[in-house]
Amino acid sequence: MLTTAPRPSPVAPSVDFDMRGVQHGHLRLPYSRDDSAWGSVMIPICVIANGSGPTALLTGANHGDEYEGPAALFELAQTLDPSQVSGRIIVVPALNYPAFRAGTRTSPIDRGNLNRSFPGRPDGTVTEKIADYVTRHLIPLADIVLDFHSGGKTLDFLPYAAAHELPDKTQEARCFEAVAAFSAPYSMKMLEIDAVGMLDTTAEEMGKVFVTTELGGAGTASAHSIDIARTGTLNLLRHTGILAGAPEIRQTRWLDMPSSDCFTFAEDDGLVAFRRDLGDPIAAGDVIARVYPVSRTGVPPIDYRAAMDGVLAARHVPGLIKAGDCLSVIATITE
Repeated sequence: MLTTAPRPSPVAPSVDFDMRGVQHGHLRLPYSRDDSAWGSVMIPICVIANGSGPTALLTGANHGDEYEGPAALFELAQTLDPSQVSGRIIVVPALNYPAFRAGTRTSPIDRGNLNRSFPGRPDGTVTEKIADYVTRHLIPLADIVLDFHSGGKTLDFLPYAAAHELPDKTQEARCFEAVAAFSAPYSMKMLEIDAVGMLDTTAEEMGKVFVTTELGGAGTASAHSIDIARTGTLNLLRHTGILAGAPEIRQTRWLDMPSSDCFTFAEDDGLVAFRRDLGDPIAAGDVIARVYPVSRTGVPPIDYRAAMDGVLAARHVPGLIKAGDCLSVIATITE
């Protein structure tokens, strides 16, 4: 049976991943369009390498309206001293660069959701081509992958680092050791609504230590959330031995998302009025929020109640909500 070799990626890096020192460059992805016939998408990348040691892949703006990771990673790309590095750090602070520049979750070019497009295609859309390059050319270089997320414009989260339950318990343990080293205010055993097409799943299936985050959101980043991202990244680099010293361990509360009962989805359009704030305790049956119909007065609101005990870990941000939107996430405290 004849097999066809995979197409080469159209992405061309301007950095040498094997060179020591600090390199600032781009991943250039050809993109022909009305305003630039032979144009390209220029994704910023930094490689910091010295001596021998593990490789860390650090990515932000997988979704373009999430800013904590990019803010920390652009700073670290500028300030990390290669003489303090034993190994290699690959920094891509704005992975979905078209979405990042537009301030949108998905790409304005093809409406692609990068974190639902893995492993990607070298002959696909712009978003699929980015995913393919990450899958075939960046993840294989890495021993540990840190992919920053937050709630973007539509969700707000307690600030947590997270890993997933995995079939390989040795790999799973290493992931949660890395989460502990990140030392965010909260640490989560995370359940995904749909893990198909995610960078998370791709990296985990390749046997990598994978850490993700949800560090706030609401379409902005605070000094506090950026500090969590910056400190957590340095902690992970120390944990892996890429940077010298011990992680700066801060107090963390361990959370779990044990089942789909964690999630509440709106079934109605209207004005959402929350009865609990992030971090507040909540018991099964308590009202999380009320959704008021807005077409006229005098119509009673619809109560949305918790299906389990726990704390409010995430909530919808805009004041108006639509049927199908994620209204809230409840997590249980395990430690």
